[in-house]
Amino acid sequence: MLPLAGIKVVEIAQNIAGPYAGEILAMLGADVLKIERPQGGDDARGWGPPFVDGMATTFHTVNRNKRAVTLDLKDPGGIAWLKRHLADCDVLVQNMRPGSLEALELGADALRAENPRLIYCSLWAFGHTGPMRLRGGYEPMIQAAAGMFSVNGQEGGPPTRVGMQVLDLGTGLWAALGTLAALIERGRTGRGCIVDTSLYETALGWLSIHFAGFLATGEHPARHGSGNPRVVVFQSFVTADGEVVIAAANDRLFGKLAAALGHPEWGEDERFRTNALRVANKAAIVPQIARILLDDTTAAWVERLERAGIPCAPINDLHEVRADPHLAALDLLRHLPGVGLSTVGLPVSFDRVRPPVHRRAPHLGEHNTEFGLGPGRTDAGASAQGR
Repeated sequence: MLPLAGIKVVEIAQNIAGPYAGEILAMLGADVLKIERPQGGDDARGWGPPFVDGMATTFHTVNRNKRAVTLDLKDPGGIAWLKRHLADCDVLVQNMRPGSLEALELGADALRAENPRLIYCSLWAFGHTGPMRLRGGYEPMIQAAAGMFSVNGQEGGPPTRVGMQVLDLGTGLWAALGTLAALIERGRTGRGCIVDTSLYETALGWLSIHFAGFLATGEHPARHGSGNPRVVVFQSFVTADGEVVIAAANDRLFGKLAAALGHPEWGEDERFRTNALRVANKAAIVPQIARILLDDTTAAWVERLERAGIPCAPINDLHEVRADPHLAALDLLRHLPGVGLSTVGLPVSFDRVRPPVHRRAPHLGEHNTEFGLGPGRTDAGASAQGR
């Protein structure tokens, strides 16, 4: 049995952050019901190509193990049905436009007055308070506003976006973690609570080390490409046929690296003997290492450095990751039932067993009849691809 078996969750969320929070809870065993508008549903249904089974792979990835119904929240009957359903639920996860649910008397205060055990989890763009609380937002603009662009990219190059949905997925993770903590607290007190998180707060959380350095010195962090401003040697290097990341993160490892590169004297050089000295003299040591690494292939360097006990890795593309036997050994990929698509499973195991995917992402309104809401569209044409 999974740890959240018996927990009932309603998800009124779309795009990535809110649905990812709901999916984490579903993968942990909760019964998650996704509420979508009848006209098109979650926008992420159309965030493709690619499409599989009439739905974007983005939607498949963050909506596994859920059931879904369509509900018109502009209709008083739809709101009444939702309130009746929530009276017996444990958690509401929502990331709708700020203020919209409050206008429908579906805000946290109103719903928790009717069901004090309810945990009301909101995912915001900029947070539940402050001058920007009512602003909506998407991943790139929050990365920009929170300062993430400013520390990412090549040295001397332009500010750059982090190339994944680190804020959407990170905020979903914080929402799920906050919900789990609230469930534990409710077990002690019998009362639910309000859980708030946001993309902006997640961004500042990811920037916490950079921000601490900035607050201590007043100096803005420089961009270092694949490197690190506080550790040398800790970056990627070009080889004869590719690239390799070397993480000689302490003085002992640097000494081993120096020996493996044929320059054991570097380990005792007064310019490079400690990490602080190497950071100060980065411009002297890194180009020398870079020149040496051009003399052999990535595979040869990885083999040599691993033999010497130096942490390193080739820079793989997804074809290479897919073929890696380590991925297979972790049993991390999950095939979606009834769909010709595999996705990455939940990155956690219980008693060495990874939670299963027992239900593909739902079609729009697929479970309407099951919840007494009239026939829903269960065909692939109900998805965004067919509109």
